[in-house]
Amino acid sequence: MKIKINSLDNIHEAAKQFIEHMGEGKVFAFYGKMGAGKTTFIKAVCEELGVEDVITSPTFAIVNEYRSATTDELIYHFDFYRIKKLEEVYDMGYEDYFYSGALCFLEWPELIEEILPGDATTVTITTEEDGSRSVEF
Repeated sequence: MKIKINSLDNIHEAAKQFIEHMGEGKVFAFYGKMGAGKTTFIKAVCEELGVEDVITSPTFAIVNEYRSATTDELIYHFDFYRIKKLEEVYDMGYEDYFYSGALCFLEWPELIEEILPGDATTVTITTEEDGSRSVEF
């Protein structure tokens, strides 16, 4: 599936399309260069899922926990950018999150690929020459 985001004006429409096509997956590994819009897109997806909390990048906390106000579903948002050693992820108890049945959105999964669940959905966000973004999964 490929979704095009022409501008921030239609990011919520793109997030709705993403949600409609997520399937039964729970762990989504977001790949993309710095500045591609991973956090911005995940924020829009969380808002469309009913999260009312302020949604920010978990760069320093590594993981933020949200709850959908509409479904009461837990959502975990990870940012592994600052991970230096895989042991840090073991120490945080990643299995408790990844295998909890809650939605997990992971930024910088390439830093922890060897422990990603086998059924994780790969999501790639690419910046196009015209400044638009493509989301493929």
